[in-house]
Amino acid sequence: MRLAPAAALCLAAALTAALTGCGARVEPAGDAASATEVTLTNCGRKVTYDKVPERVVTNDVGITELMFALGLEDRMAGYAMPDDKGDLTGVPWKDAYRKVRRLSKDQLTRENVLDARADLVLAGWGYGFREDGGLTPDALEKLGISSYVLTESCRNGRTTTSRGIMPPLDALYADLTNLGRLFGVEERAAKLIAGFREQVAGVRARAPRGAGRPRVFLYDSGRDQPFTSGRYAAPQQIITEAGGVNVMEDAADSWTTVGWESVVARDPDVIVVCDYGDVGAEQKKRFLLSYAPLRDVSAVRHRRIFVLDYADLVESPRNPAAIARLGAYLRTVAGKR
Repeated sequence: MRLAPAAALCLAAALTAALTGCGARVEPAGDAASATEVTLTNCGRKVTYDKVPERVVTNDVGITELMFALGLEDRMAGYAMPDDKGDLTGVPWKDAYRKVRRLSKDQLTRENVLDARADLVLAGWGYGFREDGGLTPDALEKLGISSYVLTESCRNGRTTTSRGIMPPLDALYADLTNLGRLFGVEERAAKLIAGFREQVAGVRARAPRGAGRPRVFLYDSGRDQPFTSGRYAAPQQIITEAGGVNVMEDAADSWTTVGWESVVARDPDVIVVCDYGDVGAEQKKRFLLSYAPLRDVSAVRHRRIFVLDYADLVESPRNPAAIARLGAYLRTVAGKR
């Protein structure tokens, strides 16, 4: 396969020595014949790609926007995304969304991948990859199609479904670094990461400290039992860097179900609502404010409910901006406590 000169130069430079950063590593090529091979560490295992992918298929909004943020829409054959992930017309990547074909308004399927003639599927466990339906990295490998697993979704071995192997922002930076190396846009990835780190550091410098940090519960969905974020999903660091404490940070998982009694016992000062799905943010707020078991919870008594979009709260290039918005809100809460 032929590479553009710029991509070839970037890959050649990356392959001259083993490089490390953000939990990812590129291994040096063994000989001239493998000069286009790139080996990345993804979900704790080394994966070798023998060429720069040209027909990438992505699943869901955050994963798709990783490609867009790196300027890689020309390398994409399409994406799958439900309609409940928010308005995409005002995002920085609206032109890329118009340019790249939408394959499905549901989860990615094996049929979507084959129809698009994909040479790489970028998805995650719970974000496209699943055993039922046969869409797994192993199944795709048998079809001659490469995969890359979103780091936020990496299974951690604690149970068969528990996800998350590193702090959420580290996961974001690891994926940007890996994708930058795979596609020969290392400088672009490094610049993005540096900008994100600077933005987050600015919020952290102004954040409440010590006992002044508000306790925060992330409410995704669910009435009988709430679906929320443990310490490996993006909200953990969004909350922490913004100056709050995730009341469910002891859950060694990314997205997980808990009991309402644990929410009541931890008495959050603020509830962050994830806006997506058939039940919108306003409906979720009404439910939380009227749900009898929560009536004595501080966030409900003081009506401290803050809304962020779905794409803010899964691993995506929107995470740092979400930290800034939540940080501004938590500073006002801390000032009133």
